[in-house]
Amino acid sequence: MIQPWKKVGSQPVGDFRIFKIRSDICINPRTGQEHDFFVLDAVNWVNVIALTPARELVMVQQYRVGSQTVELEIPGGMMDPGETDPVVTAVRELREETGYVGENPRLLGKIFSNPAILNNQTFTVLIENCRLEHAVDFDSGEDLTTQLVPAAEIPQLVAEEKIRHSLVVVALYQFDLWLRGLKK
Repeated sequence: MIQPWKKVGSQPVGDFRIFKIRSDICINPRTGQEHDFFVLDAVNWVNVIALTPARELVMVQQYRVGSQTVELEIPGGMMDPGETDPVVTAVRELREETGYVGENPRLLGKIFSNPAILNNQTFTVLIENCRLEHAVDFDSGEDLTTQLVPAAEIPQLVAEEKIRHSLVVVALYQFDLWLRGLKK
C-alpha cells in the first residue's frame, strides 16, 4: 500500500507574486532515501459555470501568455487574499469579467490543480439564470470578450480542441455530471 512521504525539511526558494516556490525534503517510505521536491505554493482558483435561462454558458476569450494563444474559457480566477468561500469568489469573478449576475450559486466540485507540483485546489461553481446587468471591471492584466455558447455545443467544442484549458475542461466535465444528475 502506498504511504505518504514524511516531510523532514522545507525552505522557501522564491516569491513570484502569484505563487511561491519552496523546496521540500521528503523521505521515501519504501527506500528510506531523501528526495528534494519543488512545490509551487499557489492560491486556490475558481471556475464559473454561468448558465443563462436559454441554457447558454457565459464564456470568455482571452490571451494566455503561457501558451501564447487566445483561448475560449469559462470565467474564473484566483481567490483574493481574505476570500475563503469559493462561491463568493465565483460571483465576484463572473460580475467583474463579464458583467453577468445570476441565482443559486453553488459549489459543483473541487480538484487538485496539479498535485505533482501545486498545493492548491480549483473549485467549480455553478450559477444559474445568469443575465447581463453590469459593465465589466477588468484588472490591469485582463482583456476579455464575452460570448454565449449553447450548453449542448460544449462537448463538441472540447472534442474539436476549441476549448483546451485543462482546468476548464474539468469544470465542464463536472457540469456534464450535474446535467446527468450525478452531481448536486
